Amino acid sequence: MATLKDVAEKAGITVTTVSRVLNNRGYISDRTREKVYAAMRELDYQPNEVARSLSKRRTNFIGVIVPSVMHPYFSKVVHYLEQAAFSKGYKIMLCSSHHEKEKEIEYIDMLRSNKVAGIVICSRTQDIAEHLNLSMPVVTFERELPGNIVSVSCDNYQGGTVATRHLLDCGCRRLVHISGTPGVRLVADRRGAAFEEVCRAAGVEHAVYYTEEAQFQSMDYTAFIRKIVADTVAGRPEGERVDGVFASSDVIAAEVLQACAQCGIRVPEDLQIVGFDDTEIALLTTPRLTTIHQPVEDMCRYTVSNILRRLEGETVPARTVLPVQLMVRGTTAPAK
Repeated sequence: MATLKDVAEKAGITVTTVSRVLNNRGYISDRTREKVYAAMRELDYQPNEVARSLSKRRTNFIGVIVPSVMHPYFSKVVHYLEQAAFSKGYKIMLCSSHHEKEKEIEYIDMLRSNKVAGIVICSRTQDIAEHLNLSMPVVTFERELPGNIVSVSCDNYQGGTVATRHLLDCGCRRLVHISGTPGVRLVADRRGAAFEEVCRAAGVEHAVYYTEEAQFQSMDYTAFIRKIVADTVAGRPEGERVDGVFASSDVIAAEVLQACAQCGIRVPEDLQIVGFDDTEIALLTTPRLTTIHQPVEDMCRYTVSNILRRLEGETVPARTVLPVQLMVRGTTAPAK
């Protein structure tokens, strides 16, 4: 069975350097890191993770708690968190809470007992701050918790402002926003706040429709959205129809587009739509969705970096907010 010394000899470096690579400690060049990994593969060397965690009092795992792995947005988040963690010599331990508080608390306890290096909270569960051990790095993703818990998010208010102004620039004058769940407090609520403020400032008709948490979990808004489209567009005279929809996610926007097809509403001729997130769904609809792009890859890099910096005793920003970008595609008309 190969040993650490065998790996060092094969790579032509010291045992200390191999140990630094395995423990991700200090600066290591990419060339040296690759030599160590190549030697490990050739010798079939498997580090003893249990022994390493006992000596370091933590593993090289980062715990990630999401509300759902089926939702396209969180699938994207998990993808980039894994990439960001792996690039720094860490792996992720994934937990899906399904918006169950007790389940999430159990996962937090499990991650703590498994000595993870830190925890990323992406879930929507409320009132869990008291169950988090602040001696361990914790970063929330697209949400904020009370206390000294670090958060990383996109600029949701900017996104809501840009989306609404784009609809106005494209000639829309009667707008609808399909929002999140009112009982679940999230930073994404700022999208709706921006929508209302821009509409009031422009003096245009507008309304907000709130979804339910069960709809988020199932990703099935069909009946709810079909009624909105039927009542505000198809069921009104032409001069009174809603002509613009800002959806709080691409999933909702795609279902609005589907409801339009079922009701004989043309997009973007009769109704214009802007989504939010810029997930793969935005490129799979016909026409493709105009949406607000969240810099998820950058957000994930900041999240992992903040955990690792906290481990080194560094001070990190309490709030990291990254700008968003409007992606103009086929569900909005050319600006007037």
